[in-house]
Amino acid sequence: MTGYEPPTALPRAILDRPDMREALAAHDFGTVFRLARRHAGVSYSKIAAECDIKPERVGTLARGQGSVTTFCKIVEIADALRIPSALVGLASRPWEASESPPAPPHAGTKEIGTDVQRRNFLRATTGTLAVGFPSITRPAMGNRLGARDPQRLRARAARLRRLDHVLGGGDTYRVYLGEYQETTRLLRESSYAADTGRAMLSVLAEQAQQAGWAAFDGGREADAKGLYQESYKAATDAGDADLAGNALAFLSYQAVSGDRRAGVDIASRSCETVGPEAPSGVRALLYERKAWACAVAGLASETERALADAKEALDGTGSEPQPDWVAWVDATELQIMTGRCWAELHRPLRAVPALEAGLAQYDDSHARDKALYLSWLADAYLSAGEVEQSAAVVKHALDLSDGVASVRPHRRLSTVLRRLGEHRNVPAVTVLLGQSAP
Repeated sequence: MTGYEPPTALPRAILDRPDMREALAAHDFGTVFRLARRHAGVSYSKIAAECDIKPERVGTLARGQGSVTTFCKIVEIADALRIPSALVGLASRPWEASESPPAPPHAGTKEIGTDVQRRNFLRATTGTLAVGFPSITRPAMGNRLGARDPQRLRARAARLRRLDHVLGGGDTYRVYLGEYQETTRLLRESSYAADTGRAMLSVLAEQAQQAGWAAFDGGREADAKGLYQESYKAATDAGDADLAGNALAFLSYQAVSGDRRAGVDIASRSCETVGPEAPSGVRALLYERKAWACAVAGLASETERALADAKEALDGTGSEPQPDWVAWVDATELQIMTGRCWAELHRPLRAVPALEAGLAQYDDSHARDKALYLSWLADAYLSAGEVEQSAAVVKHALDLSDGVASVRPHRRLSTVLRRLGEHRNVPAVTVLLGQSAP
């Protein structure tokens, strides 16, 4: 691919146009095609041939009807039109000139001490996976995949998942998406036995969920939904009920911000997808997310029942193996989710003790998550009439979220700040609002 220059390659001047940049950022490829024909003279028939799209489909898209949502097709379009990966949120493509890795810190540089400095350092070193993280360099694989290859990729996914502990989705999205794209390519271009193919599809489903989570965390809602849907299909095709259930749980988590009833229905389906033989951590996670969907929908008794089911599942965890993607689900996490649910239901007498107990065990290095969870503690304090305490919690959360590439803490804290605005005559609130003003 690197030595081939497609006839549809767009000149830099066209790619630099503001209307083209806006269309690419929005994945509005109909507008991209229209601008390519108008300003670069690239015909729709050439676009169709290079992108493997039916000519009539290209014309339909250019007229503003329909959209391109699958990542495989987005990659094909980016390759055919030579669209730099950064403009459409993809990992670097083979034909792109490799960028120079960031220079390592000078030997005399002051040791990185604060959480924000550490996040900035990690962010700089994850532009390419090999830089700063030699242990997670992608393993070389031949044209014939063996039984060990899915295991190697799953272990790699587990190591990469640790980046989510300290970086937001705005920083990790392209890393995780690149993993998903590369496994998609391996499935398409390699040969393998049926069992290996199913195992690779299961890995693909796991990678799609991680990329979808980063997209959601970074504010790419449409991309997240598409990845979750693709994950569900891959998991179903692989016969992996646990990952299929988790894909539905992710879709539910995203849906509750819009259609709350739909979120509850999807969450219920996710729990029904896995059976009692599923690992206890998986069942606990799915019931937690069902509890959250019920809380957002205002269903108090259903919330309490789902939380009880999650606790029962978690209490049953013994020596059985658990998938790495549920490793973070423990008693502390359940305490925090319990507090979040009761805060959402405006039950501060239940919310505050649970959140305070859980957050006392939560290190500040997990800045994004702790800032997010503190927002519900601040909400609960407000519901209890403890305005000054709410303001103090928000101040801590704002300090933690500084520099985190995630939209979620900022959105949540903005909501709490608006509530605090009703008490702007309280000195602590006056100071906080002044400090947080843009």
